[in-house]
Amino acid sequence: MRLIRLGPEPSAVGADVRAALSTWGNGDAVLGGVALLGVRPPDCPRDLDAVIVLPRGVLVVVGVDLPDPAMRLEAPLNGQWKIDGWPLTRPDGATSPAAEALEATTAVARRIQDMRGEPLPVTTVVAVGPYVGQVVQPTVDLNRGVRVLHPKPTTLLAAARELGTSDRPCSAAHAAKLLAVLAPTGSPPERARLIAEGFSDAAADLASASTMLLPKVTPPKPGRRLLPYVAGLIVAVLLIIALILSLSSGDTADSSPSTTPTPQPTTVVVDGRNFAQRGSDRTDDCAPHTFGDVRAWLSTHLCMQLRRAQYETTVDGRKAGVAIAELSLPDATRAGELHALASAPGTGGVSALVQEGKAWPGGPSTFDRSAIRVSVKGALVRITQVVWAEGEQDPADPKLAQVTEQALRLPAAQQ
Repeated sequence: MRLIRLGPEPSAVGADVRAALSTWGNGDAVLGGVALLGVRPPDCPRDLDAVIVLPRGVLVVVGVDLPDPAMRLEAPLNGQWKIDGWPLTRPDGATSPAAEALEATTAVARRIQDMRGEPLPVTTVVAVGPYVGQVVQPTVDLNRGVRVLHPKPTTLLAAARELGTSDRPCSAAHAAKLLAVLAPTGSPPERARLIAEGFSDAAADLASASTMLLPKVTPPKPGRRLLPYVAGLIVAVLLIIALILSLSSGDTADSSPSTTPTPQPTTVVVDGRNFAQRGSDRTDDCAPHTFGDVRAWLSTHLCMQLRRAQYETTVDGRKAGVAIAELSLPDATRAGELHALASAPGTGGVSALVQEGKAWPGGPSTFDRSAIRVSVKGALVRITQVVWAEGEQDPADPKLAQVTEQALRLPAAQQ
């Protein structure tokens, strides 16, 4: 278990959670995985003591500080908590602290789904302290994937093993995306370290899977040797019948209207201006298609996807080319960082498709000295460039600037 501390524990019992996790040590000898400590994932309603990303599941750990140590804690999800027979009272009037934990777990699961992370089961651990000798939970709550426990190394380990139930292990590449989606700052561990923590090597998995899927060949029994000949005869009869039917209906086939797929539109209209698409591309490997400081930044930060598109339009009888690049980042914080970097002069950017051998007849050969607009919306950073197809270029040309504004509404990839 690799620990990454991103902030202080929001509860006193969070220190016990961290101590329990640290006893397992790095690597997968005990369990494996990566624990984000003191983290608040984007859109989560509260700080979390830990989010544990395991090869087969994600655990959301929420700490609850009890007023006193307890020998017995009755902890139903939807009922009154009781400490040694006495109702637990809280200043906010809540009878069950588990409701807050479930709300946080729901937010984490929604975040993973919205960012298209690996669909691992997301479950809840409510860590209670300063000390609890015995916790009583209804069976229905246990079946919902919720554990209320005092975070000793053994109890937390048992819960992690019970709740990590995915049918297949998460790969190191998917684990890196999950961690980037959940952590608002920093970068995920390197791939080799994630593999050391028990996340699978996708290449090795594919190799073993292809071997396992090879069908087992058994010699045919004597009684089955005639089956291929019988099957061949049946196929021949069916072909003759199909030929007769096609010949008999040939006269009417020509008169029936043909159904051909409707071609997808290749022109987009914005404010009355036509933009003809001249190619698009998408990739999950963003950095190789960038340059300058932008490339250096992307080499150390996760980028979910890069989408690029090219368009051609006409302004007062003169052709202009448009290049669009849209980078999908894990969250708005990192998108803001990249936006600030890419907006500064001389910091590089994203290579246009024409610079990778995808020019079109009559279009520009380069997007150097283009009018540029860098914008950000949520976790998306968009770089729009416009140049004249021929002639001198002026980045401050007001006509190009107007096209740049209109191009903000163009799709970054063909649907």
